[in-house]
Amino acid sequence: MPGYGRRHGQQRGRCRGRRWVEQLPETTHFKPNGQPQLPSNTVFLTVEELEALRLVDLEDLKQEEAAAMMGVSRKTLWNDLHRARKKVVNALVNGYAIRIQGGDYIQR
Repeated sequence: MPGYGRRHGQQRGRCRGRRWVEQLPETTHFKPNGQPQLPSNTVFLTVEELEALRLVDLEDLKQEEAAAMMGVSRKTLWNDLHRARKKVVNALVNGYAIRIQGGDYIQR
């Protein structure tokens, strides 16, 4: 029926909240040695996905601690972490470049 449901361009659920990020990356682009860079062979990682990886996998924080530092729930952190790990593994296995850009975050 017209007039019911979502309007064109609207997403389901709640708006994605901003994450707190402590460190911005100095290097934002990585590519395999000797591979030509094609835009279709690039994986895009957001700044907050990188922050989730950094806190949990590099700093060895528990997910609860990392979530508190980023100002999100543990489930939200887990979603960001899972998405980031899949992107990084995809790039490593398939020889894709990784570009870190974008996202919705607030720098601490």
